[in-house]
Amino acid sequence: MKHTAVLIIHGIAGGTYDEEMFAIDCEMERKFDVFMFTLPGHDIRSFKSSTKEEWVNASEEKLKYLIDHGYRNIYLFGHSMGGVIATYLASKYKEVKKIVLCAPSFDHIEKEEGSIFKALLKSTGIIKAYSLDEFATRITKLPVTALKEFLDLVDFYQYAYKDLEIPTMIVHGTEDQLVPIKSTRKIFDELETPHKVYLTVKGYYHDLFKGDKVHLINNEIIKFLKTPSHKIKEEKIEL
Repeated sequence: MKHTAVLIIHGIAGGTYDEEMFAIDCEMERKFDVFMFTLPGHDIRSFKSSTKEEWVNASEEKLKYLIDHGYRNIYLFGHSMGGVIATYLASKYKEVKKIVLCAPSFDHIEKEEGSIFKALLKSTGIIKAYSLDEFATRITKLPVTALKEFLDLVDFYQYAYKDLEIPTMIVHGTEDQLVPIKSTRKIFDELETPHKVYLTVKGYYHDLFKGDKVHLINNEIIKFLKTPSHKIKEEKIEL
């Protein structure tokens, strides 16, 4: 009998390295088979133009691969844009039994600032969360067309969470400069499932899986994944 599969989907201008610490902690449990992949156009050494359809299709292909190889209990883990994609897939495939949404970008700073570039430059917290070199690599090397595709994807799937009926966990840093925390508070309240957990991480930015609380965060997520679905009650936690 196969273990439960955990499929991790990273965010815009990101990669598998963003969630590496979570993947390691999750694999150490020996209860999960963890899978990660890089979205099209997201090679950190050479970002390339890609489309929202390519991102969604690549994620769906990975999910179908797991199903085709016998996994019938699949947990999706999506960070930022990956959370939006994961939500759409969870509403489409019955094999997805749980979902973890880490700062899912159903809302984003562009809506409030008028320009995502303007907002990024004003968000000093981003520089604190990433080194200047890493910030430059992630943002300035990302094609403008990719940012437009990201915004279009979010607009297209912005209400996908309303279709979630499976146990859902939302994780968000209180100092997130990219995705307003008020957006996930609203989403959590509107989720139809009674099996839901909302974890806020005090003092954390958009990058949730680095820093001195990373193992505490991972432990809470793993606890959610290990708990039988019917025993998951509505809960709000702060670290």
